Amino acid sequence: MTTVSQSSNRETITVRELSMADYDQICAVWAASGLPYKPTGRESREAFQAQMASGVQFPLGAFIGDHIVGVVLATHDSRKGWINRLAVDKDFQRRGVGRALIQAAEALLRAKGLPIVAALVEHHNSASLALFLDEGFHLHETYYLSKRDDPDV
Repeated sequence: MTTVSQSSNRETITVRELSMADYDQICAVWAASGLPYKPTGRESREAFQAQMASGVQFPLGAFIGDHIVGVVLATHDSRKGWINRLAVDKDFQRRGVGRALIQAAEALLRAKGLPIVAALVEHHNSASLALFLDEGFHLHETYYLSKRDDPDV
């Protein structure tokens, strides 16, 4: 799966599926974007590999030329698709990279027959919220609760 879109400043953004071989680059983008991640927990190499092997996680990368500038995880629970861990390197934000990743993740999940695509956005992340709303997502007033065996999961 490869999608190409043009950003406002005429850079070509190419989005393609990533693999375990891209793990270090994925983590580098998370770090460069300021997205907190748990390299010794749920985003460890071992956990990431297990999630890939489960068949429900599909990492996508956005490239400008040969440089990976954004990543997203498209996942599903067999009834609903999720757009997770969307991150764009701070030097490449506001160039259409996040939008290209959302569109590619949604297309991938829809192609898998999932009628609902959802995302969780933290309250302080107004830029991501605005982007998802602009892409046609609807805001629901709900509470997200979790119970964790370990703070790194």
